[in-house]
Amino acid sequence: MKKLVNTNDIWEVRVGFGNEIFRFLGFFDNENLIILTNGFAKKTQKTPVGEIELAERRQLYYLSRKQNDE
Repeated sequence: MKKLVNTNDIWEVRVGFGNEIFRFLGFFDNENLIILTNGFAKKTQKTPVGEIELAERRQLYYLSRKQNDE
């Protein structure tokens, strides 16, 4: 796992499957629970900005629902 810089505490998990490497983005809800928000096959060294933005939007949505006990 790697914490992505310049994000709202978004982490990246890499998983190899065959010849592909897949990336999953997510965040910690507490120290024992990670919420994975999205995944993709990464073709370049840099994580696409759109994927990071999607993870951050889903993080905000999750945390707001949790705060409202939904």
